[in-house]
Amino acid sequence: MNNQTQKPSPLGRGLSALFGDADASYQAPITRVNGGEVGKTASLQKMPVTWLKSGMFQPRQHFDEALLQELAASIRERGILEPLLVRALPGGGNNYEIIAGERRWRAAQIAGLHEVPVMLRELTDREALEFGIIENVQREDLSPLEEGEGYKRLLEEFGHTQDALAKIVGKSRPHITNMLRLLNLPAEVRQMIAEGKLTAGHARAIVPAKNPLAIAKEVVKKGLNVRQTEYLAKRDQDNPEIHKKKDAAQTNADVLGLEKELERVIGLKVKIVPKGKGGSLSLIYHDLDQLDDIIKRLRA
Repeated sequence: MNNQTQKPSPLGRGLSALFGDADASYQAPITRVNGGEVGKTASLQKMPVTWLKSGMFQPRQHFDEALLQELAASIRERGILEPLLVRALPGGGNNYEIIAGERRWRAAQIAGLHEVPVMLRELTDREALEFGIIENVQREDLSPLEEGEGYKRLLEEFGHTQDALAKIVGKSRPHITNMLRLLNLPAEVRQMIAEGKLTAGHARAIVPAKNPLAIAKEVVKKGLNVRQTEYLAKRDQDNPEIHKKKDAAQTNADVLGLEKELERVIGLKVKIVPKGKGGSLSLIYHDLDQLDDIIKRLRA
């Protein structure tokens, strides 16, 4: 699979507009973000791979080794078809930050390249963050959670609405909503997604469930498909007995905690029996001395 091909995007023709067309000597037009002109000055050049550093705004947390090897093989055969977007780091010298194209940079090193084509632009931190996230969420191999985190940052740090964000990244609004909802899943379920045990389809099906972790474990254990997962999640939502058992289990745990706390304070065995909004409290003594002691403490 060749991941170098970039899909068009509503962001001023997407990153292809940022880089420019290959048959036009990479004369990239000025790109506008939020009404402002981004990167008026730009130059296309070859740059040693050792001059480049990972981007601080990189949303990708995991680089799949197999996919990097596949991309490296493509680069050996065809070269890098799309230049990396970089900006100079403060302090001068040969230090540049990768804004878009870190996978290509890593794969180029695997392929044995000493130089890579880059588009050098002047970008503010805000512009670098926005371009870095947008470039990554538009690519097919970003994990569901990484994609969701990217959308979250764009919404929180730039004040985009979901409708506006959908237009910027070329996705539907429901897609963005679904990816954001994955971030609300329990940590164990998110770990299963990160490890590839659950697909994005499985995860979306699990989100509305009352007990997503239990369903996720069953899906992984039995190797269920997305349709079967949807059925399990719906059954969990619709079955009142499941909720009663969960509520009872929580109540029992709370009552047990109160009993232990009272036993620690009073020094006697305590039994609490909830009933509606009230209930009963029993103190269990083993001899008359314990009974006398509790009577004195109640009279005090």
